[in-house]
Amino acid sequence: MASGVQVADEVCRIFYDMKVRKCSTPEEIKKRKKAVIFCLSADKKCIIVEEGKEILVGDVGVTITDPFKHFVGMLPEKDCRYALYDASFETKESRKEELMFFLWAPELAPLKSKMIYASSKDAIKKKFQGD
Repeated sequence: MASGVQVADEVCRIFYDMKVRKCSTPEEIKKRKKAVIFCLSADKKCIIVEEGKEILVGDVGVTITDPFKHFVGMLPEKDCRYALYDASFETKESRKEELMFFLWAPELAPLKSKMIYASSKDAIKKKFQGD
């Protein structure tokens, strides 16, 4: 952890829930997260879940027609974020699902924010590997 930033337990729990696909009822599947955005706490010492910045599997096709476009629209234009996105796609052989990790650092974000997010990326990635 080059920056000394910690990762909140809730962030790790959300990653595990998105990564592990349990046999679930249709109602439980609808409550699963399709995408989640994480940010730094106000004191810049902890990576936390950004309030209200998630897409549930149950929203896709109901209130959200293009989940990836909606996901990108939730990202701020002038600040950095981390995000997880559960991508579904088809190859010639089969249908695939991959959990993707993003470090969002738009050009308009302040340099200090870009530096903090870049130096804290290893902290969150290390938590995501072993869990």
